[in-house]
Amino acid sequence: MSDSTPDMTGSTDRPATAARLRNLGTRLLSLAAIQSDRLVNEELAGAGARKWHYAVLATLEEFGPASQSELSRRTGIHRSDMVAVVNELADHGRVERSPNPADRRQNIIAVTKEGHRLLLQLDKLLAEVENEALAPLNPSEREQLTRLLTALVDHHGHHM
Repeated sequence: MSDSTPDMTGSTDRPATAARLRNLGTRLLSLAAIQSDRLVNEELAGAGARKWHYAVLATLEEFGPASQSELSRRTGIHRSDMVAVVNELADHGRVERSPNPADRRQNIIAVTKEGHRLLLQLDKLLAEVENEALAPLNPSEREQLTRLLTALVDHHGHHM
């Protein structure tokens, strides 16, 4: 079967797919993202966390304490959503707020020991999810995929 012919597999596991759909990169990217997102969300929920929790904890761990507006810029989480994320993390003792000495109107957010422990747990969990999601790819292909996805994300203005 060539790439331009319909997928006529008689498999009961997967219905036939039109060639133009099988070969449409944006569709494949979307389907892969949906599957990856589902896996990540399910596993994080099982650990009592969400993707935004991980993003905030990882950012604080790497760059140190920051204001909510700085966290918003670094993570891409909208400022209004950041308030809820920080509140959730603070309610569970994963981050703490303290007044910004340079501007008392702002709070500085810092990761706590509990937040650090959770981050390490989530790192392991997400590594397992990534291994599952990328199982058909060898290490070289995984690196290439990461480079290609980074190029797409950067090109469209979502610098990481």
